[in-house]
Amino acid sequence: MIDAHRQLLLAFATCLLLGLALPAIASDNPFAEEHVVLQISDNDPSKQTLILNVANNLLNHYGPDRVAVEVVAFGPGLRLLFENNTNQDRIQALVDQGVRFSACANTLTGMGRIIGHPPDLNPHAQIVDAGVVRIMELQQQDYSLIKP
Repeated sequence: MIDAHRQLLLAFATCLLLGLALPAIASDNPFAEEHVVLQISDNDPSKQTLILNVANNLLNHYGPDRVAVEVVAFGPGLRLLFENNTNQDRIQALVDQGVRFSACANTLTGMGRIIGHPPDLNPHAQIVDAGVVRIMELQQQDYSLIKP
């Protein structure tokens, strides 16, 4: 009987360790069935509105507990995440439902050189090394890329 308990404990510990060693999906939502990365890479205000509409539509369709959404902004699209962007309230509402927003550090550096200082970002923007690399990482974790 003791050996059976030891074997069970060993099997449980092994599964636990293997589970910790596997790369986790980037989502903070463990119940998400769908994973979507939305790319914004141009400064067109209508595309900024569209990307936020798409994020909202995904939440409405699946429910915030069943979908993980991350918006990745780079190049001129980084302006969506500027602190003074007119979409601040919409971004806040999406963040409140679990949407994440990533800002490209390469773009921040380049824009900083042009304007003399790094632009101030929305406080919910998470800075990532490179927007394109972030998208690739998410795709490797089974995120679907949507580029409206």
